[in-house]
Amino acid sequence: MFDQKLPRRTLLKGALAALASIPVVAAVSRAAAAPAPAPAPKLDVNDPQAKSLHYVVDTTKVDATANPNHKPEQKCTNCAQYQGKATDAVAGCLIFAGKQVEGNGWCMVWAKKP
Repeated sequence: MFDQKLPRRTLLKGALAALASIPVVAAVSRAAAAPAPAPAPKLDVNDPQAKSLHYVVDTTKVDATANPNHKPEQKCTNCAQYQGKATDAVAGCLIFAGKQVEGNGWCMVWAKKP
């Protein structure tokens, strides 16, 4: 019926390709099964670093006497340290590592986003 023989070299190439694909398939399935990391906690205004940098969750509540350089349009979403998009309500901050800050917040390290 079918008398054509499969060359040994072709058979070995196929077997090696199959063996080589096993780790790739295993890695992909492990990555798909891994749970998403938990989001970073929000920065507490009572955190010592937050207090020292006069962090507030609402830029309109900044004490003007303690922070005379503050302008009403300055907020975390338009700060160079803010790690989120301008539309994000909360995001990471380079100053407060491992914490999320309010997009409408402000601290004295504010620097205009380029």
